[in-house]
Amino acid sequence: MDLLGWVIFLVALLVSVMLHETGHFVTAKRFGMKVTRYFVGFGPTIWSATRGETEYGIKALPFGGFVKIAGMTSLDDPENPADEPRTFRRHPGWQRIIVLAAGSFMHFLLALALIVGLALGIGIENDNTTQLGTVSPCVASTVTALDNGTCTASDKTSPARLAGLRVGDTVTVFDGKPVRNWTQLGNAIRGTPPGSAVTITVRRDGTLRTLHTTLASVPGRSGAYLGIAPTVVFQVAGPPRAVEYFGSSFGQVVAGSAKGIAALPAALPKLFSKDRANTAAGQVSSVVGAAEATGAAVAANVGWQAKVSFVLLLIAELNIIVGVFNLLPLLPLDGGHIAAIVYERVRAWLARLRGRPDPGLVNMARLLPVSFSIFMVLMFFGVMLILADIVNPVNIAG
Repeated sequence: MDLLGWVIFLVALLVSVMLHETGHFVTAKRFGMKVTRYFVGFGPTIWSATRGETEYGIKALPFGGFVKIAGMTSLDDPENPADEPRTFRRHPGWQRIIVLAAGSFMHFLLALALIVGLALGIGIENDNTTQLGTVSPCVASTVTALDNGTCTASDKTSPARLAGLRVGDTVTVFDGKPVRNWTQLGNAIRGTPPGSAVTITVRRDGTLRTLHTTLASVPGRSGAYLGIAPTVVFQVAGPPRAVEYFGSSFGQVVAGSAKGIAALPAALPKLFSKDRANTAAGQVSSVVGAAEATGAAVAANVGWQAKVSFVLLLIAELNIIVGVFNLLPLLPLDGGHIAAIVYERVRAWLARLRGRPDPGLVNMARLLPVSFSIFMVLMFFGVMLILADIVNPVNIAG
């Protein structure tokens, strides 16, 4: 099952990459640009066939794909000089921007389809309830053990187990405070000092019961610890709620990604430390970490709804992250090329105001050192994340 999760993730990743390239391909064709190649994979060619003016094919290494559009920059001359009017660089700026942005648009479109489809078909996960889905048997000795749900023989029995709490109980009152959802219950637990004796009222089989226990603490984790988690309910949504769910998910992923990228330089020294999970380095991951999380989710002893929901949301999240990242105004990303076109058109507009001729295309040769430097930085961080996820993984599946 773990291997199946890896296969699901890798197939989804390849589909995502090819949809990105399809966005470039379709829009370029639509605007009359000459597209000479559309390939799946890299390396030696396994199969190819030419249809019209485009060669379609499959290469040996299924790690992505590419589309070749004639005359992408001032440095890229078409194979046939007669094709110059149909090159990418000879088309209006707005058309070139659309072609470049179409890759990210396809990522967003796939994320929209996955999240809305999940909300309409399986439902939106709701864990904001006081009904218990998990009662931990122990007080974990570390935050990592707590996140992984592991116990050892030396761990103390959890306050929840000592109180006699059971899966299916619904907490109605915590230490004299009525609670109606998990947010209220969680705040009440965290707001009580560790070591405090508390009373817990639960509804079990239609009967109210009052239980007693003493709250504990987990080293490295702030707040008191009881040892419970809510049950998860999937509620099928209508179209308006499903679209709203996508919007909120999109915003959360973008905000989280920005925070993760900003924290990455400072997190780098902690990528290979034992306490990675408890630092900012535990909040960033590579495709290896995401694949491992998918495998763990598929192999987990949970219901099919939880598995499908986790996998679809993870794939959607990765597509949103890749789509947004690709639009950053940094070469060699598509966003960097868009920024160059915007600069080019602003420069042309200013020249017209001054009665001067259009300066023409941006000289990409001057930007090659910048592009190469940014590429090397991105490669460095990517390799470091992959190595960290191999030798010092974090269980992001929870």
